[in-house]
Amino acid sequence: MHVLVVHNRYSSAQPSGENRVVDEEVGLLRAAGHRVDLFERRSDDIAGRSLLGKAAVPLLVPWNPAVRTELAARLRADRPDVVHVHNVFPLLSPAVLAACADVGVPVVATLHNYTQVCPPGTLHRDGRPCTECVGSRTSLPAVRHGCYRDSRLATVPLAVSLSVNRRRWWSGVERFFCISAAQRDLLVRSGMPAERLAVKHNFVPDTGARRTGDGEHLLFLGRLAEPKGVRLLMAAWDELAADGGVGVPLVLAGAGPLEREVAAWAADRDDVRYVGLYDPEECRRAVARSVAVVAPSTARETFGLVVAEAMAAGVPAVAAGHGAFVELVEEGVTGLLHRPGEAASLASCLRRITAGPVRGREMGLAARRRYEQDFSPAVGLERLVDGYRTAIAGRTESIGGSK
Repeated sequence: MHVLVVHNRYSSAQPSGENRVVDEEVGLLRAAGHRVDLFERRSDDIAGRSLLGKAAVPLLVPWNPAVRTELAARLRADRPDVVHVHNVFPLLSPAVLAACADVGVPVVATLHNYTQVCPPGTLHRDGRPCTECVGSRTSLPAVRHGCYRDSRLATVPLAVSLSVNRRRWWSGVERFFCISAAQRDLLVRSGMPAERLAVKHNFVPDTGARRTGDGEHLLFLGRLAEPKGVRLLMAAWDELAADGGVGVPLVLAGAGPLEREVAAWAADRDDVRYVGLYDPEECRRAVARSVAVVAPSTARETFGLVVAEAMAAGVPAVAAGHGAFVELVEEGVTGLLHRPGEAASLASCLRRITAGPVRGREMGLAARRRYEQDFSPAVGLERLVDGYRTAIAGRTESIGGSK
């Protein structure tokens, strides 16, 4: 099969789970013998533009006519079987869908977030879940609240793109990959065509790093930002520390807007280690040495790579009981779920997961079995290729029916 992957790469200044998923899927397909080409833009390139070029970027978010022309020419020259669209913000735009329609190439799109119904894609505002724009014909609430980067001006291009391109997305994509059932359910309720939405969880490579003992720390691994529940975790840990602690330290690895706050909180404490950004190998070792990974997101996550990575290493998770975590973590079997946004509930789960090493080992083994069944590369490849074949068949049927 010949696949063209379309992706606007996020800034390299901070780790991107979405960039990783794209790279790993490309590698998986190529290893299986498929031909995979890339059509990319990089957000890093914005910094090298002239002042006028930088000022023009917001205008390209809803529509970039040059991309339509360039991609259509590429499609006519290469004739791929299917185009797989990931992220189009900010430099590609939904013009990529028009290019595919111009040439008649079927499109699949992975929905890594909620940008189909929420301009910033987070369903999160002011530290709380928000669904004001879900099901609405406009995104005026997002503009009014300045949901993207706390700026009304910065939110406008995203809101405009969502409003003017909604139908283009819904009609121009043969198959949407939702990365969790929770995400799919919300999108169907918002009005997206249910018959085009399929659940395809992200897969996680099996690196061979496995936990061999009971673990030596609890681990938070991710972006240090409010929606990831970092402040909630700090509050829960302070509650535990006031009650004598849990016997193992908390390790926080990552970067983000709360980095200084986290570093200051962790300074001069024996029960907390802030380690900054880990490289991939350090991440694997840290996960494999964990009693559990902690994923206390206050936002509704569409997936949870760190939870799936923990499963691959035979490590249970403590996660917020909403969004995709409810289907990733089976309560009491592969980990524990706390009440979203409640520090006391999170503290209780952390206390429980560290108090019973035998139960922790059982959860770790169950987590590994779940990984093999649902999140391994073999399963990921099968679901990916099945989605491509469905899209190609759907496009062929629509062309045949129009004759």
